[in-house]
Amino acid sequence: MGSASLSGFLLDTHVWLWHLGGNKELPRGLSRSIDESRADCWLSPISVWEVGTLARRRRIRLSAPFLDWTREALRKLPLQEAEITVEVALATDEVDANVTDPADRFLAATAVVYDLTLLTVDGRLTRAKGIPTRSR
Repeated sequence: MGSASLSGFLLDTHVWLWHLGGNKELPRGLSRSIDESRADCWLSPISVWEVGTLARRRRIRLSAPFLDWTREALRKLPLQEAEITVEVALATDEVDANVTDPADRFLAATAVVYDLTLLTVDGRLTRAKGIPTRSR
């Protein structure tokens, strides 16, 4: 894995949301990494899908309808798109078995395939074997 090397950072969904919203739960080091390396920051379409799912289930509240919110979020914080490919889908099978959430498995596989460091404060991901992460 890692053959489609892009280098840089892949933002976990909550990191993307927290950075956009200025949430104080986002560690300062992660926020600084995003601000200083925007050209090397990546977002998976899985995160966009996850935000929509969370909003529909009323687990998060967006400031605008999902489509409008997403367009504004991508304008406010332009990121590279880390595509979901067959290689990424296959790599989900190799992700540490302790990572059970399907969205997290895709994000972890994306980080591995594209040789990106996943910015996350999710303990299940930071403790997982074989996933390059940074939580501070």
